[in-house]
Amino acid sequence: MEFKEKRPLYILMELSGILRKKCPWDREQTSNSLKPYLIEEAYEAYEAIENNDYEHMKEELGDVLYQVYAHSEIAGEDNKFSIDDVANGIIEKLIRRHPHVFGDEKANDRHDVIVNWEKIKVKEKKNKESILDGVPAMLPALHKAYRIQQKVSRVGFDWEDCDDAVKKLDEEITEFKEVLGKDQEAMKEEAGDILFSLVNILRFKGINAEEALSMTINKFISRFKYIEKQASEKNKNVHDMTLEEMDELWEKAKTAVN
Repeated sequence: MEFKEKRPLYILMELSGILRKKCPWDREQTSNSLKPYLIEEAYEAYEAIENNDYEHMKEELGDVLYQVYAHSEIAGEDNKFSIDDVANGIIEKLIRRHPHVFGDEKANDRHDVIVNWEKIKVKEKKNKESILDGVPAMLPALHKAYRIQQKVSRVGFDWEDCDDAVKKLDEEITEFKEVLGKDQEAMKEEAGDILFSLVNILRFKGINAEEALSMTINKFISRFKYIEKQASEKNKNVHDMTLEEMDELWEKAKTAVN
């Protein structure tokens, strides 16, 4: 097939329009129906980055990029905006928020850049009632907690040091123990306080709780698959094994599997 443009980004723009006109599935989509795909593609790109898998990263970033074009094509049909409007918007924003690069402002380190960035955002978002309004409501809870704590810390609402944050975690654990097994709603509330406090401690140490938990989950999956594999080699099924048998294999998995 011959495209009018030879540059890849322009071909992709043309392609999104062709699919919208000629493919029955694409023609029926709305931005609302495409929402799950946008999230799914972003997570697949995230996974490729985590695994340092550049081949898949390239592929998944392409899928994310196509989502941008598809949403822009749909919006363009109602004269809301075009892909050029999307690009111009982010170009203008990046230039505006980097006055130390494109203007006369000074930034000696990343801290200065972050402080200036937040000040510029406040000026831009005059209609927002809170600095927290910019945190997406649909973020996974652990990452959302991290971003909220990060935001408020930039205006000075933070513990003096990590030790204070650890004391708060100890306090929350004690409160959880007091309601354990007594009141379901109280347990849920105190459990949330524990998680929020733990996220705060990890933030002090430069660790994203979402990434830390994902690492542990992946480690657990690898070790449990080891148990299943070892059981299969012995002609056993994990459904028929005792807890003691599985625990024995779990201990072996700790050294056999990272």
